[in-house]
Amino acid sequence: MTVQPGAVPDACVASAAAASGATSGATSGAASDASAAATAAAAADVASSGAAAPDAVAAATAVEAADLRSGWLTGIAHVVSPNADARPAGAVASLLVIHNISLPPGRFGTGDVARLFTNTLDPQADPFYPAIAGVRVSAHFLIARSGDVTQFVPTEQRAWHAGVSSFEGRERCNDFSIGIELEGTDELPFTDAQYAALAGLCKRLLACHPIDALAGHSDIAPGRKTDPGPCFDWQRLRDALALPPAFFPFQPTPAGPV
Repeated sequence: MTVQPGAVPDACVASAAAASGATSGATSGAASDASAAATAAAAADVASSGAAAPDAVAAATAVEAADLRSGWLTGIAHVVSPNADARPAGAVASLLVIHNISLPPGRFGTGDVARLFTNTLDPQADPFYPAIAGVRVSAHFLIARSGDVTQFVPTEQRAWHAGVSSFEGRERCNDFSIGIELEGTDELPFTDAQYAALAGLCKRLLACHPIDALAGHSDIAPGRKTDPGPCFDWQRLRDALALPPAFFPFQPTPAGPV
């Protein structure tokens, strides 16, 4: 859901160190609270069930069960977006779509992405906003520059993030995907905290849904969208998730040992 002009790949390299330094040691208290809350919720479920599995396995299983029951992931912020509806009968989430977004364009931490997703954005608050007044969009998740994760739509519902799109010949990707927005632009590197949060989120979603592929918005809407952009490090995500190459159909297959 990019709102930025064309990407400048060299800027990614030039500013990577600055972005990393700016966020070094800045993992927010909210992110820590989310982890603690998830652990506490899992522990409560395990205690009430009397399960005899090792603590770590039992806790993970309980968190996954809670996530599946409600469609709302435990231990993260929830803001309900009205821009969602039911998936078609029989459709399940099998695709993760990675986006970037910033509002106003190129500015972070304004809270305006959440306002956009909840139809409360003031069209007079920025010269760019009249152009998107009345737009009704959402994503399931937003990962802030700090690594904080907010969920707007339950995963069993359809968020309005992909628009006109196609994946492997299948149209209407909103029907069968989960949308994850990274606060950012095509021209700037994402933060270490965002990569860590994204990897953790993807692992939870992979445990709860029959996900078999990850793609960028630009992959499913080529020529119309450019996000997450050339600054997004797909290899870093691949390494963090340790998934087979087939999960990343739009990325080059890593070369094997010679």
